[in-house]
Amino acid sequence: MPGIGRIALAAGIGLVVAACSSSSGSTGAQASPYAGPAFATATSMSGTLQVAVRLSEQPPAAGNLEAQLTITSMSDNVPIDGLTLQMVPYMPQMHHGTSVTPEVMAQGGGKYLVTNLYLFMPGLWQLKTTVSGAKTDSVDPQFEVQ
Repeated sequence: MPGIGRIALAAGIGLVVAACSSSSGSTGAQASPYAGPAFATATSMSGTLQVAVRLSEQPPAAGNLEAQLTITSMSDNVPIDGLTLQMVPYMPQMHHGTSVTPEVMAQGGGKYLVTNLYLFMPGLWQLKTTVSGAKTDSVDPQFEVQ
């Protein structure tokens, strides 16, 4: 009965592989790409807001990215909701921006998700951001794209 032994051995290997590939204690939730330290920070023009930028890819490579901006009060570090952000990506050394307009959605807790962030070439980029709503201000966080 050599066939039965081979089937049992194959089934046993399958169980071992399945056992090794499961992760104990996993909830199935994926970690946020925006967890961890900010890639760039900036203070607003009035000095009242702090903006932390986390990118979907850190360090960022040229191309289409997403970013999460966390906006807090400089005086007490409290997250600020209820803002409307308009953003223009700009390369100061090249004197041009990009042809794609980023979209910004509020996420709550002072967090704002930026999609369609097309930074098409390596170099220094600024995210020229106008803030309106509960606060009116502007801020230009900047960082290098590889």
